[in-house]
Amino acid sequence: MPLALLALAIGAFGIGTTEFVIMGVLPQVADDFGVTIPTAGWLVSGYALGVVVGAPLLTVLGTKVSRKKMLMFLMALFVVGNALSAVAPTFGLMLVGRVVASLAHGAFFGIGSVVAAGLVAPERKASAISLMFMGLTVANIVGVPGGTSIGQAAGWRVTFTLVAALGVIGFLGVARLVPDAGRPKTQTVRTEFAAFRNVQVWLAMAMTVLGYGGVFAAITYITPMMTEVAGYTEAAVTWLLVLFGIGMFLGNLLGGRFADRALMPMLFATLAALTAALLLFTATAHDKVLAAITLTLIGALGFATVPPLQKWVLDQASAAPTLASAANIGAFNLGNALAAWLGGIVIAAGLGYTAPNWVGALLSGTALLLSFLAAFLDRRTRTPGRVVAGAVPQVERQPAVHH
Repeated sequence: MPLALLALAIGAFGIGTTEFVIMGVLPQVADDFGVTIPTAGWLVSGYALGVVVGAPLLTVLGTKVSRKKMLMFLMALFVVGNALSAVAPTFGLMLVGRVVASLAHGAFFGIGSVVAAGLVAPERKASAISLMFMGLTVANIVGVPGGTSIGQAAGWRVTFTLVAALGVIGFLGVARLVPDAGRPKTQTVRTEFAAFRNVQVWLAMAMTVLGYGGVFAAITYITPMMTEVAGYTEAAVTWLLVLFGIGMFLGNLLGGRFADRALMPMLFATLAALTAALLLFTATAHDKVLAAITLTLIGALGFATVPPLQKWVLDQASAAPTLASAANIGAFNLGNALAAWLGGIVIAAGLGYTAPNWVGALLSGTALLLSFLAAFLDRRTRTPGRVVAGAVPQVERQPAVHH
């Protein structure tokens, strides 16, 4: 494994920790600033919206510099945002700090995916991407519960100070280990936006929104579902989320490995299994053991779609992949926001805490249908003499640089 992938994974670990740890310390933050829990929830939704906006914006602004320098800038921005959150004297400044940190999120994973794929041979691209995302999945196993425990014992400001320190380590790792290959000749604003003329890029982002949205329809409301339906105590929810994180970790590794061998069959299988698991969750949520098993499966199946979808975007936008890759990361957070909103609607309608699972199954099932459409259009473009409207001709790919 190239050491540069380790540096990217460390950055991903810090970003994953800061994204999700706020949920564990939200009551403490609300108490300190004297705001309600729903108001404090803006620290979660504000972060997600910052990712959606920051992913394409910072990627476009970064087209004039090398990817290594842009990754260093993003990690520096991440450090500043979390340091501001740690010392914020008011809720408003805390929210600003969260948004500043979130701006780095989408662009880091988007540019990092391109860099990771370029570090290895073409047949190992999805595996390389999954190794970078491993940092995000490990964050849900170690960083989030650890940060939550530290926040509850020593104060949430200590948690965000430590997250900022992780960002410093990530910055130094990128500076030392990621090769500076220079700015690609094709990386201009115009050529990056040209990738969006390809309908396959839009299909991939739609699959990301719907597929991962299916996961978060259930996970957003996991606490009331596990306590009110399954019968767990609130203290046990932290360890249930660790199980979910373990599922994410394993699914990410398997998704990367098998996507390199058979990308579309892997996507078909994981989306179909995810849809089935979400449907089953409406029944298994009533049993403690079955609920824990199903939750782990949903984490595994949901994140097994990440490497193949990210690689699909890179392949379809190979002439200018950076902006498309970053936009696809923004699509994950758009899916999170959409799923949380829809899940809240069905709960408010009195359909119960397991109703979001039906919403999730509908979303992931729709993503499965879109994957069939994407495969069909891809076969048509590969048929001699046929061109699909909206497709961007693929340029000859350069050999991967090995380190």
